[in-house]
Amino acid sequence: MKTDNDHQGRAPTAPAPAPKAPGRPRSQEADEAILTAALDLLIERGAGHTSIEQVARRAKVTRATVYRRFPTLTDLLVRAVEWEYRDAHSAAMDWPDLDTMITAWAEHLSTPRARKLMRRLYGTVDDLPELLHAYHQAHGSHHSLAVRTALERARTAGQLPPTSDPDILQQLLSGAALQHLAAHPDTTGAQEVKAYFLAVLGQTGLSTPLLQGSTAR
Repeated sequence: MKTDNDHQGRAPTAPAPAPKAPGRPRSQEADEAILTAALDLLIERGAGHTSIEQVARRAKVTRATVYRRFPTLTDLLVRAVEWEYRDAHSAAMDWPDLDTMITAWAEHLSTPRARKLMRRLYGTVDDLPELLHAYHQAHGSHHSLAVRTALERARTAGQLPPTSDPDILQQLLSGAALQHLAAHPDTTGAQEVKAYFLAVLGQTGLSTPLLQGSTAR
């Protein structure tokens, strides 16, 4: 049995600290305004001519608001690229056939904004490789897999020669896309872009019916 003496000299138990009041919640509206501004400036001016101050001014927030979210400009631009391609893993990229895939490519590459962004990203490969890496992580790797799958289906369906290598064809198409971005105007329409890709595939043995069917549409 404990006596009063058992408690002598023992420090009283400190009360549990009161829970901290939650901080000011981050504004999703501010987040999206910052990311949109960063992406727009990247497209318009390039990474080397974009600053936190410019982003804050375009987003109509303070520089402190931007820095609370992104410690550096690189962090901000990487997140903006990831945000741009946030829906890249959607089922829409599971193309059922080659014609659907080429049509999707053509529609994307007939959009001036998409074309300019791609050129900006590949232009940072030496000075800011984190941006191109972010693109490949968010979009490029999934896109490459989807392209190879569509090419494999086309080979199985007899639209491509049985000896064709989907990996090599995928790289060929990627190179053709970069060439188109560099050599053709941003006003090029989707049908013209599609004809360009079909002409490239035609040199690899793409079946004549597919080429004729696309031309007739």
